Amino acid sequence: MDRSKYTDIAPYDEKEIAAAVARLQAKPGIYDVITDLIIKSNPLTAWYKKSVFKDKFQESLAQVRSYDDFQRNITAGIFIPAILKGSVDDFSYSGVQELDHSKPYLFISNHRDIVLDCALLDYALLNEGHNLCEMAIGDNLLIHPLALDLFKLNGGVTVKRTLPLREKYLESIRLSRYFVELITEEKTSIWIAQKSGRAKDGIDVTSPSIIKMLYLSSKTKGIGFSDLINACNIVPVAISYQYDPCDINKGREEISKKLHGGEYTKRKYEDILNMLRGLRKYKGNIHIAFGTKLEGNFQDPNEVAAEIDRQIHMNYRLWDTNYFAYDYVTDSQDYAGEYESLNQRKFLARYKRLSHDVRTYVLNAYANPVRSRLAAEGAGAYPCSLEAII
Repeated sequence: MDRSKYTDIAPYDEKEIAAAVARLQAKPGIYDVITDLIIKSNPLTAWYKKSVFKDKFQESLAQVRSYDDFQRNITAGIFIPAILKGSVDDFSYSGVQELDHSKPYLFISNHRDIVLDCALLDYALLNEGHNLCEMAIGDNLLIHPLALDLFKLNGGVTVKRTLPLREKYLESIRLSRYFVELITEEKTSIWIAQKSGRAKDGIDVTSPSIIKMLYLSSKTKGIGFSDLINACNIVPVAISYQYDPCDINKGREEISKKLHGGEYTKRKYEDILNMLRGLRKYKGNIHIAFGTKLEGNFQDPNEVAAEIDRQIHMNYRLWDTNYFAYDYVTDSQDYAGEYESLNQRKFLARYKRLSHDVRTYVLNAYANPVRSRLAAEGAGAYPCSLEAII
């Protein structure tokens, strides 16, 4: 694989890493900013915890020579443990033990949190002795130099979304080539979301265009579609959060779109603020379920997307918040036994000051994973779209 062809989208190489580290070290205030963003603790002990965190971050950053160093020693070694301790009750995972340590994988997951989805997946891989993976993220999230450096230092692959139509198509071919060569030649895993943007409504559906993009560069080489899918070692991954720190913001954004003809203008740095909210705010329990590698004869992208969806919906860990929201919005008691320990009044109080439309949207976003599971089981229930909810 000739990485020089992908310099603008690939993670930083050794020379670029040294330059990025130097940029961060040249701005001592950066340590305080990152520490304040990640460390959330009792004010009486915060000064000590932040001091220890800051010192460890500075020391570890000075030792970074590759993005693997950054992922292992800083993201997985410092950031994730601090986030889990500060805003997560329990983090668990399943299925990763079934993965072959000698194989690279294309992990395709549902998308809830801008940063944590892949960071936690990497953390699970590291805990089980697997190689870490690169991660794909849209360039709309990289508008700040600090965000760009941290992302590229962390194995980030840039997906260029803000291009004219023809340039975007050509870039899709190049991105496809990068993904395929990374897996088949460099034997390196990569994570991508099942569709562009987070699933704000709790409906996790894979976009066939993601699979089409993957095949673009191989099609001209005469490689069969099914052969390419099997060669990429696709593993569906279901990520579930008991509480979504950005649930209210997602609901407001989507209702605003509906009220304004599908248009919503984000404020500058709004995506950055959502990233930070996802890192610091309470998430309760988190579970990551690795599915089984896609194998067999696949006719088209729709068939592949359907299998990814099936695995994600069946493997998704449903929490008491999901079951309660489903019963609440359907006015039923179908799953009353699943949320006996949930403080229902406290849960609903989170949304009492919202407009009726936003509140209804958010509660259905929690209920939709239950509907998706029922649909995957053939029980006849289907997720509710925004149009059906409001």
